[in-house]
Amino acid sequence: MSAVAQPAGARPAARTQLPSWWPLAALIALAALLRLTTLDLQSFWYDEAFTPVHVLHPSLAATLRAVSRTENSPPLWYLLEWLDYRILGSGMVALRLPSALAGIATVPVVWAIGELLGGRRAAIAAAALVAVNPLFVWYSQEARDYGLFVLTGAVAILCFLRLREQPTARRAGAFALAGVLALTSHYFAVFLLAAMAVWLLAGRATRRAGLAALAPIGVAGLALLPLISAQGGHGTQWIGRWPLSERLQAIPQYYLTGNSGAPLGHGVELLLALPVLAALGLGAWHMFALPPSRAEWGDEAPARAGAGTMAAIALAGVGLPLLLALAGADYLAPRNVIAAMIPVTVLIALLATWPRAGVAGLIALALSAAGFLTITLDVDLSPRLQRGNWRDLARTLPASPLPRAVTTVELGSAPLEYYVPGLHYLKPGSVVDVREVLETGYRPLRASAGEPPAPGFQLLEKRDIDGLYVYRFAAAAPVRVSEADLRRHVITRAQPEVLVPGGVTVAR
Repeated sequence: MSAVAQPAGARPAARTQLPSWWPLAALIALAALLRLTTLDLQSFWYDEAFTPVHVLHPSLAATLRAVSRTENSPPLWYLLEWLDYRILGSGMVALRLPSALAGIATVPVVWAIGELLGGRRAAIAAAALVAVNPLFVWYSQEARDYGLFVLTGAVAILCFLRLREQPTARRAGAFALAGVLALTSHYFAVFLLAAMAVWLLAGRATRRAGLAALAPIGVAGLALLPLISAQGGHGTQWIGRWPLSERLQAIPQYYLTGNSGAPLGHGVELLLALPVLAALGLGAWHMFALPPSRAEWGDEAPARAGAGTMAAIALAGVGLPLLLALAGADYLAPRNVIAAMIPVTVLIALLATWPRAGVAGLIALALSAAGFLTITLDVDLSPRLQRGNWRDLARTLPASPLPRAVTTVELGSAPLEYYVPGLHYLKPGSVVDVREVLETGYRPLRASAGEPPAPGFQLLEKRDIDGLYVYRFAAAAPVRVSEADLRRHVITRAQPEVLVPGGVTVAR
């Protein structure tokens, strides 16, 4: 047995350090934890349920025809959903999984953007904010195209930055592909791409590569025009009925507290806004209002330019749809500008981690991330912040051999069709013989809620399922009721719908 003597005072060998990529791995794991573990916690709402009920078909051709007739989005998301549906089925987890994976994949993409513009600290900050932000988590758990829009928009921004940095043919091809994917994910990607196109074409060094990259993106846009014409803005009337001023206010509110954060109130919004504004203000003051010395300017110029680029892309992503809305083409909904929140997030990270912002900037950033995480977790714990619980409402509908009709509102029709197999629309002008009428909806309720829908019916029970209501009426013998009478008797002051199971006798 032998030992090697160490010199006096020598320190033992340092333990193996963690690899440099461990923060990214930890943030990806956190993003996956927040998105995957609660993927089926909330019920499908109308738009999610509409896809498996009315859009997805065993045939891809039939699915694409349904997209052109009933949807207002490009085809890429539905192609992915159709593949997912064919492989994994039409369950909630299966249909939401592509969005969750897109949300998780957005974290490393934003990390790369932050690192390119501001170094490692900016990368960590940007990726952390994306991982926990309640808006990004919400749409990572929705079986719609918004999570994919965020991912493809972020990839397009990253490829644009790399092309601007080094305008080679390979990078031009990457940006072209990313731009096509973004444009076929969501039509509002055109506004982000417009800002990048102006930037590329305005620079002499990037103009040639920019033209080569923008040509296939333009071809893809032209190829989408027949689909846009066929879709014709179907189902977007609600946007115009929502005052534009309220929609503009909702954009920062969505970013701070998520899609469902309105019940939290303005006080909570203000608490979340303060550290974000502090991070922005501190960084902007030190970055722009306090110019560095001539020696420092060269080192800080890339990050300054990056902050300006992110601000410009975010402004285009919101400002251009606003200009169109003012001109009469109003499709500006807060969720349609969700991809513009990626450059907003990177901008916050760049300013908060600006070296001369110091500890105060990092504290503001940490408080912002903690606030986002708190809201994200609160959504998982609070039914009032979740999607309408049509799944549990459907479970409360008693199994019965009696012929029945179900009245509901437009937002409840597709979820009930999804969760109660066999239900279908009752066509206008129809008459049915039923012994049960189940009236479902939410507040505000009509004054007539609880009154029998027709002579011979009696109210048997009333239930409240997380803010959704069910009134159950029954009759001793079948009662002939018209679709018009049932529609007029819906309990909610909203667009009514009438559903019946397949076995109900329908007359005209």
